[in-house]
Amino acid sequence: MNVLIADDHTVVRHGLQEILNRKFTDVEAVEAKDSREAMQQFGARRWDLVLLDINMPGRSGLDVLEEMKRLQPRTPVLVLSAYPEQEFAIRAIKLGASAYLNKQSAFDELIAAVKKALAGGRYITTSLAERMADSLGSPDSGAPHETLSNREFQVLRLIAVGRSIKEIAAELNLSEKTIGTYRARISEKIGLSTNVELTRYALQHNLVD
Repeated sequence: MNVLIADDHTVVRHGLQEILNRKFTDVEAVEAKDSREAMQQFGARRWDLVLLDINMPGRSGLDVLEEMKRLQPRTPVLVLSAYPEQEFAIRAIKLGASAYLNKQSAFDELIAAVKKALAGGRYITTSLAERMADSLGSPDSGAPHETLSNREFQVLRLIAVGRSIKEIAAELNLSEKTIGTYRARISEKIGLSTNVELTRYALQHNLVD
């Protein structure tokens, strides 16, 4: 079983590899410490499973997830994150993730998610299933940031960590005018105008560290 483990923490990568080796036979794991390395490794071969941290140096984990699913749609990607499930899980599942687990998840839940992903299914926790059902029944009941597109959500997080329009444009390989347009849409949807207000909002909703 070829597995790509992408996480910026060495201890986490080694721990995940140890878990897989204990529960599955013939595991060949390759590690990546950032988004750039993850995409390089991902494009070099076919994978049976990817374990992807949503918050690594470089590109957004959601952006990496989206590209992985575009390049290899059938490859199961299991997203692991320190961020609360309610803030990122639905977005990750919609992008094609086979599961979204908080890094504090129990050992048995991780193994169950891996088995489900390898079988071609999606592992949805009870709490996430309830939240998804609620969002279908009451589409206007979520937080304002849940209405953002994936790119707008990415720009909001970069604003919240102090990036300027110019820096965001360079990082995302987009024009400053385009980033300015995303910035305006974010303000309109969330109802906040200044970067200070947007940063405070992102921190209150655990969208950034």
